[in-house]
This record gives sequence, C-alpha cells and structure tokens, in this order.
Amino acid sequence: MINIFIAPTGIDSGLTTISLGLIQALDAQGLKVGFVKPIAPGLAANERSTQLARSVLHLHTPDPMQLNDVQRSVSDGMLDRILEDSVALHAQVAEGCDVVIIEGLTPDRNEPYTAKLNVEVSKALNADVLLVCSAEGHSVSQIEADLRLQIGVFGGKKSNLMGCIINKAGAPDINGALPTSEDSSSDLPPAGCKASECDHIHIENCPVLGVIPWQADLLSPRAIDIARAVGADILNEGDMNHRRVSRITLCARTLSNMIDQLRPGTLVVTPGDRDDIIIASAMAATNGTPLAGLLLTSGFTPSPALEALCQRAWQTGLPVMSVPGDSFSTARALTHMDTHVPADDTERVRRIMATIAQHLHTDVLLTRIGTPHTPRLSPAAFRHQLVSKARADKQRIVLPEGEEPRTIQAAAICQERGIAECILLGERATIEQVARAQEVTLPEGLTIIEPDSVRENYVEGMVELRRHKQLSAPMALAQLEDTVVLGTMMLALDEVDGLVSGAIHTTANTIRPALQLIKTAPAAKLVSSVLFMGLPDQVLVYGDCAVNPDPTAEELADIAIQSAESASSMNIPVRIAMLSYSTGVSGTGADVEKVREATAIVRELRPDLVIDGPLQYDAATIDNVAKSKAPGSPVAGQATVLIFPDLNTGNTTYKAVQRSANVISIGPMLQGLAKPVNDLSRGALVEDIVYTIALTAIQSQHQSKE
Repeated sequence: MINIFIAPTGIDSGLTTISLGLIQALDAQGLKVGFVKPIAPGLAANERSTQLARSVLHLHTPDPMQLNDVQRSVSDGMLDRILEDSVALHAQVAEGCDVVIIEGLTPDRNEPYTAKLNVEVSKALNADVLLVCSAEGHSVSQIEADLRLQIGVFGGKKSNLMGCIINKAGAPDINGALPTSEDSSSDLPPAGCKASECDHIHIENCPVLGVIPWQADLLSPRAIDIARAVGADILNEGDMNHRRVSRITLCARTLSNMIDQLRPGTLVVTPGDRDDIIIASAMAATNGTPLAGLLLTSGFTPSPALEALCQRAWQTGLPVMSVPGDSFSTARALTHMDTHVPADDTERVRRIMATIAQHLHTDVLLTRIGTPHTPRLSPAAFRHQLVSKARADKQRIVLPEGEEPRTIQAAAICQERGIAECILLGERATIEQVARAQEVTLPEGLTIIEPDSVRENYVEGMVELRRHKQLSAPMALAQLEDTVVLGTMMLALDEVDGLVSGAIHTTANTIRPALQLIKTAPAAKLVSSVLFMGLPDQVLVYGDCAVNPDPTAEELADIAIQSAESASSMNIPVRIAMLSYSTGVSGTGADVEKVREATAIVRELRPDLVIDGPLQYDAATIDNVAKSKAPGSPVAGQATVLIFPDLNTGNTTYKAVQRSANVISIGPMLQGLAKPVNDLSRGALVEDIVYTIALTAIQSQHQSKE
C-alpha cells in the first residue's frame, strides 16, 4: 500500500476537488483507494472533503480532528499525541486499500501551525507528498517559486516528493464570481499562466503529474444555490435542483436592448414589476431556451393574469424566485456569493472529478504506485472500460429521437469522444435550432437524416419482413412515420449497428418494432434486460428489471444465461444468484419452486456457469450472512449477477437501491435480440444516454464476432 499526502502551496488551490479527482482516476484503474483528512479547520461534522467522500464516492472515512483543538495540543507540547491520533484515523480506512489519499491543511496566516502539521503528519504516515498549486492569477515564475518553497518545507531533495498538480490553468480574472452576460468568462483572457505554459514547468524531483484547465461550466451553481445565497422565496420551483447558472444578466435596460441576453444558463435578474422582461423570459423558455432562472427583485411578484399567461413557460422547468431587496443589493449579494461546490451538489462534484481525472498523467502515477494487489471493477473503472471498449471499434448507432435536446447533447458528446458514429433522425432545421438553444455545437461527422427524405426507401424491405402479416405498402409507409420504426428498419437492413431510444418513448414503443423486424437471437427464447448497478466497491448485474412481468422457470433460466453472457462481455466475473424470499431448502411454495427449477435448468444447459439458488438477497451479497444461511455455496456472499423472480420484485428493488444508496445505474440493456436495441428511461440524464450508446456499441461489437 502507498500513502499519498495532498498538500497545497497556497489558498484556493482546489484541494478538495483535486483529492476527489485523484481518487476517481486511480479507482478507474482498478485500484482500491481510501481517503482520510486527519485534521480540518472548523467543525469536523461540517468538513466538506469528508462529506463529499462519503456522499459522492461512498467511502467510509472518519471525522477529522478539529484544527483549534489540535493547535492547542501542539502549543501544550502534545504533538506526538496528535500524530498518534492521525495514524489511528488512517488505520480506519487503510485495510485492504492499494492507495490511501491523505488530504492536508490549506495554509492560513491566522493558523500558525498548518505548515508544520502537514509536514509532521506526512512523515508520521510515511506518505509520498503530492503538491497542488493554483495557476489562477499566477505566472510561471510565481508557480515555480511556490513549489520550491513547499519542497523546502517538506525537506527538499530528501523529501518523499511524488510531484505536483497545477490547477485552474488559464483562469480569467473574475475573482471567483459568476460572470455577467456582458463579460462571458469563456471570452475573457487568462489572468495567470495557460495550460500549455504549465506543462513546461520543470523542477528537479517534482514532475508535473497533471495540469487542470479552468472551465467556466464547472463553476456554475444551481438555481437552488442562488436561492439559498440570497434568501429567495420560490414562486415556481421548476427544475431548480438541476438548472445551472453560467452567467447573470441584470435587466435595467429596455427589452430590445437585452433580449439577446436570454441564452441558456442565464439567470435573469429584474424588478418584479417589469412585466415585459418576465414575458420575454417566458417566451424564451417556451421556445426551448433553458434559462437558469428568473429572479424578481423589490418584492414585486407577477399578477394572477400574468401568472396564467406564463404557465406554459413555468411548466418547462423555469425556476422563478423573488427577493424583497432591490436589484442593486441583489446583484451585490450574487457577486459576493460563495462559488465553492456545495456538499449536496453531487452532479457538479462528479463533473469536476471527471475533468480532473481526465487531465492527470495516470500512467506516471501508476508507475509510481504500482499495480493493484487484487484487480477490481469499480463503478468508475466500469464506465472507463465502457468508453474504452466502444472507442476501440466505433459502431454506427441510430437515435430515432433526434430532435430531443438530451439526445442531441449525448450524440455530440459521443461523436466528440469517439464513442460511436451517431445518426440523428429528425428535421435538420429543428435539430440545429434545438442545438443552438442549448448552446451545443454539432461536431463534424455527426450525421443527421431527415425522415421525410428516406422513408420511402424502406417500404419494400418492411413489406418483405412483414409479409406473413399481410402488411401492404401504404400500411408500411404509415408505420414508418414513427422514427423508431424507421430506425429499426435501418438496423434490420444493416445500415446501422445499433439503436437507442426511449427518452420520450415508452419501453413498448422501443421494443415492439424490434420484435417485429429484428426478432430474437437464434439461441434466445425471449427478450430480457439487465441493469449495471454501480455499488461503491463493485458493479453488480440485475436481471430482469424492465421487460418480463412473470417469467416461467424456463424463461427465468434463459434470463439468467443471457445476463451471465452480458456480464462476461463487460469483464464482470460471473457468479449467478437466483433470488427468492427463502434460501436453500428452507422455503416452499410455487414462487420458490419456480426459482429452484430455473436454477436446475441453467445447471443442465450451462454446467460451466457458477450458479446457486434460491438465495435471499442478503445471503447472495453479504459474506457473514452467507456463512450462516448458505454455508458452502459457491455464490452466496459474492454474487455478481442477481436474477429476480419477477418484474415487480426486480424493478422495485433496483429503484430502492438506486435512490436510497445514491447508486449510479447504467441501463436497462436489452438482451436476446438478434441486433442491439436499447431502451432509455424517460427521466434519463445526458450522461445516461452516453453510456447507453456505449453499451449498445459494445453489444454490436460482440454480435459481429459471433
């Protein structure tokens, strides 16, 4: 095991997010990573790093010691006791880890012992030191001077120095505040050195292990954060937990002089009696522009008649807030609000972590750390693997809901990252208008096919495929009005390699055309689904939670075999648990017998698979429960593929686990079709669609090899 002590060279270095991003980068490489912050300023229960490690990374980490108490002990000559306590805190997280990240203290002129404590704790834990410095407002020479100073503090050439990470490269001079609409932060010149300049910093024994570029979108608070900062009353909640503020426009001008400021991510601040601004904002929202919110000042609120007129805009998710103060005082409060990421904003934390992980020199880090003792597939490693596999052999994925905003964003991301060659079905003018409204740049190579221009090309093929149902050409042409049917025909004729739909269609709308035109794979008895559940330490496969209401024993066995093959294709070790309300021979009844019979069928058909059942969920997944309920079972306590007896049980369980444990799930991924078609949840996020496209591409790769 190796310990890495993260130490900042100055204030506002982004220590917390660098620590979390480093954990994600190492986790994605299969390393088991622990985290501890031995000492923290303020109240230990409110320490952000510890809170975020628990809520976002699901790591078990103890509360840190409070700096005030620690400094009092040091003043009384009890430094050794503090170091012993630091070692004890480290021991609580170190067992079974390949790496432990130890976050140090940020230097503070008002706290005299922070630098000394960082040095002594790093020595006590025999940790390698990784320095973090901010490029914001700093030249290359200033960064080098800060690094040399800290290297000296930690012992110079004799120190266990791993290297440094330079954060916020290319940051503009906006003093941490949100930009106004007049000064878009992306257009402002950098106030410090650029990323390209940071890459060339060279200090002996202190290699640069990553340069993290400053990105405006990573600073964007949610509308709910704005409401908290200014104490606003909520007039329309809308989507305020997810709408992000990238700029603020203060409307003191006439409507004609500010209408061009109504752009995605803009928080419109206006006196509550400016009906013209309120109506213009409502029109922008209705036309598809995702404004961050509408903040009404001076205590005025819309009249009932105006409220009624704007109801359609409110229903798009536009947050509307009101404050009693005037526009000037409100703007002043917004300028001075804290833009650090709140502990409950897990979406933003994950985006920051992903950006940091992407810009770290992971290969150099791994050379220093070594290989993991026991390879593991963490959720981050699984997602990294998905993208890598999809990129290795790009597939053509058709997206029938091509005019839907989330789908357009996901297609652009997949195209840019090389995950797949995406094909959007929809009117080009509409897609381009939606993209503009979302401020999404459609990358080169992203294909747009207008259904009206190609629909008749598929009539003959569809008539042939549905001849046994006496489908006529006019009937086929009418059915092809549905873009899901059109996309499925493209797949049936091998013009594309896979299909993803469901953001605005039901599961039945997605599956029915596939069953009619694609049909099941030769060895499959039915179509089923799996979900990949990203638990903190591993990825589990759940089947079937989306398609079959009450499968027979034979169908349940087929679902188990399909799910095992899906797990294997994603490099997840296969240990199948056939779930029921009883374990082993303890229970009776038709439901238990069905599971018992299905288990026997799988053993007969696929003796190579490791399977056991019936098993209760806790016996299947928890080692100490397995020892008492199912001793000697090859699966109990270590199951990776969990097969539920019916849809009611499976769907309820996966949603309970997903929501209660804040677990990321990917899927459902459909199994058993001759060609890959996958369904989305209608509440899917852009990230969900991206990973579903990657899954579909990987399915296509495997099917093409069979």
